[in-house]
Amino acid sequence: MDAKANGSMDTKSPVENGQIPDPANWGVADVVNYFKATGFEEQATAFQDQEIDGKSLLLMTRNDVLTGLSIKLGPALKIYEYHVKPLQTQHLKSTAS
Repeated sequence: MDAKANGSMDTKSPVENGQIPDPANWGVADVVNYFKATGFEEQATAFQDQEIDGKSLLLMTRNDVLTGLSIKLGPALKIYEYHVKPLQTQHLKSTAS
């Protein structure tokens, strides 16, 4: 993963060495690129509009994703359950080590 001039990391590929990089260091563009790469191209713009960076992403609750991003319910549920929640769990495990 390469650092960009704006301080964000280049996350064109969301998986690195079989592991997703820690989102705590992601900028807004990295969060947007992650969701685009995972098939949520249309919904990724909501993260940009709300200026959600990696640290913000790790703080999001289920309710934040379902109601705060103006995303349709189906995709919002998938984004939270299959992406946000696992990223939060991975981050907690990596910081506890």
